[in-house]
Amino acid sequence: MGEPDEHRGVAGERPPTQEGTDGHPRRWLILVAVCVALLIIVVDNTVLSVALPAIADELGAGTAALQAVVDAYVVVFAGLLVVSGVAADRLGRRRTVLVGLAVFAMASTGAALAGSPAGLVVGRAVMGVGAALVMPATLAILVQVFPDDERPRAFAAWAGVAAVAMAAGPVLGGFLVEVWSWAGVFWINVPLAVFALAATAWLVPESSDPDAPRVDLVSAVLVTGGMSGLVLAVVVLGESGPADPLVALGLGAAAIGLCWFAVRQRRAPAPMVDLGLYRNRVFAGASAAAALLTLGTGSALFVLTQHLQLVLGLTAVQAGAGLAPLAVGVVAGSTLGGRAPARIGVRGCVVIGFALVAAGFCVLAALHRDDGFLPVALGLALLGTGTGFSSPAVTSAVLGAVPRHRAGMGSALNDTHQQLGIAVGVAALGGFLSSAYRNELHLVAPVAENGALAATLASAEQLDDAGLAEAAKGAFVTAQGTTMLVAAGCAGLGAVVAGIALRPGRTTTGSDGDDG
Repeated sequence: MGEPDEHRGVAGERPPTQEGTDGHPRRWLILVAVCVALLIIVVDNTVLSVALPAIADELGAGTAALQAVVDAYVVVFAGLLVVSGVAADRLGRRRTVLVGLAVFAMASTGAALAGSPAGLVVGRAVMGVGAALVMPATLAILVQVFPDDERPRAFAAWAGVAAVAMAAGPVLGGFLVEVWSWAGVFWINVPLAVFALAATAWLVPESSDPDAPRVDLVSAVLVTGGMSGLVLAVVVLGESGPADPLVALGLGAAAIGLCWFAVRQRRAPAPMVDLGLYRNRVFAGASAAAALLTLGTGSALFVLTQHLQLVLGLTAVQAGAGLAPLAVGVVAGSTLGGRAPARIGVRGCVVIGFALVAAGFCVLAALHRDDGFLPVALGLALLGTGTGFSSPAVTSAVLGAVPRHRAGMGSALNDTHQQLGIAVGVAALGGFLSSAYRNELHLVAPVAENGALAATLASAEQLDDAGLAEAAKGAFVTAQGTTMLVAAGCAGLGAVVAGIALRPGRTTTGSDGDDG
């Protein structure tokens, strides 16, 4: 892929912002506006988890309906990321964020007013549309307004807000359900989205690439259907197992849609997505490393919230607050990681950060049934610090390999890799945890139910069998340890991949996009 014209103007944007070295004069205020928009989107990934019991009670939603409420957002969000990123480059990144926030606010209102599970599923799906429009455009805006030397610090703030928002979601959700109702987790989005919309409209300059390829409708349908099918298959596989017909349906849609999309892109004179980027070792290696890391970290909240509530006996709000060391670690790691690439290089930052994450998983793998909260806090702090320290460098490496005028596409691909990693991690490691738990429980209590820990504890309470409850908790902690070791292996493998792909002599910043 050729060198982009570094002196080409960007529609609606002052030339110094695009080609100068000082960046936009309001770039730090723009960062705040962008991070507020990002905060709303990411919080919604986790805020709903503690509201599900209340939704089940009030709307009469069964397990399948609750799964649909959760999955609708994730599947639509991940499926539309690529198309949204391409659209942002073509139509304007500021405009895309504004439309996305408006859609998100209206859909949140609809979800809060939903009187049935079906209405809530529709609201969550439309929220996924708004989120997909916002997320890749936020990162693309930062590429446009920050100079090369300040970008790692901007990316550090962006990644730190995303990670803190994910960890804070359960705390916020528990508080809103306790003092308000389940609808509160949706109503809270409305004023925040309106504020983010106003700040974006006031502060963020428009930028676009007038020469970007048009959004080909057929290709858009193919990639959206393919990505949605893939995420749906992975999510349902983790929830219901391979026998569920939705798994085969999703995998079939993914195979047809993504393969056809790839063929169409290779034949197109101006493709929506430059698949040649995957021949660039920096882009491909950093993307693969990030996906490997999120395989483990994406499942950490899923596993540890069960440990905090069911093993340590914390309430939903207490369990959410118990994730604070993760958020603190992310903030500390991001603060250091924003400046570290200039001192030790991108490769060093990624390898050190991933090693800290692996160490955190090893601490969590060593937990025993009688351990209190302190070792959990230590493990979470290491996870957060490693993630925060490495994220700016990973993002810089991925987007540095993408031409600046295609920042929306590059941001969308970066987000897609990580969303797939999270979805696969939750499904695969969640399934591994369930299987290991059942095997461990059968060894210590052969007559016990082979369901989830919550179901076993409910049965033990009905039977007034304290021994069964203790055996179930011990089996879960043992299974959790094995699962955390697998997650540590994913982080370690990511460090190896990054160490090879980002070794000295490879371009890790800039906008060449060459195969090299």
